Amino acid sequence: MLLRNDLLVYAGSRPHTVRILWIDSAAALAYTYELKAADALPYVAPLAQLESDVGQGRARLLASDPYCVRADPAALPPKYLALRDQAWAVVASLVRQEPALFDARRRGPLVAACAAAHGISSPTIYRYLRRYWERGQHADALLPDYANSGAPGRTRGANANIKRGRPSKSGAVGLNADAAVRGIIRAAVLRYAAMHPVFSRRAAYRQMVDEYFGAHPETAPTYGQFSYWIERDGDPAPPA
Repeated sequence: MLLRNDLLVYAGSRPHTVRILWIDSAAALAYTYELKAADALPYVAPLAQLESDVGQGRARLLASDPYCVRADPAALPPKYLALRDQAWAVVASLVRQEPALFDARRRGPLVAACAAAHGISSPTIYRYLRRYWERGQHADALLPDYANSGAPGRTRGANANIKRGRPSKSGAVGLNADAAVRGIIRAAVLRYAAMHPVFSRRAAYRQMVDEYFGAHPETAPTYGQFSYWIERDGDPAPPA
């Protein structure tokens, strides 16, 4: 099952990666966005075709999202948060008009109206939208590019030989939850929530271990790490 924000990597003569931006209620059509492509815009694709691409090996579904931006607001300078919030105020007014925003014929008038309402240019709005689509479709995607200037707000880097956090009570070693592991945790939570009307954190954890670490369960994060990063990254899961 493919979900909103899933990333599909295509190889072949023109390697590229696409993000699924939206899926209709009938699970028939999806809007996708090509990452790292100049002037990219959403385009429609049959969901069955995307699923076939994955099933037939033409595309690979990423288990984690290396493009998703997550930050601790308490660790960011106020000016970064102000810039994010300024951009989010613009983007949020357009996001409420999905899927019309994805339609090429309707997007231009929507962006023009938004530009007039906020007193900014249409190119600025498209820059915001592309950053939002590229980086995971949430407000933090609109943060400035701070990663190359001291990296405020980034989670402390992991040392391969030193595990962060207190020791597990069960004696399990676990692993440092780097960006890739945190991406797997987010994907596992979303997949479990999409497949079950009632969310169980422990059942979601077991499903994650089976699906992503089945051959080597000893390399999976501990349940404590799983729970911590659900809450730390603000994933849509209840606390049970």
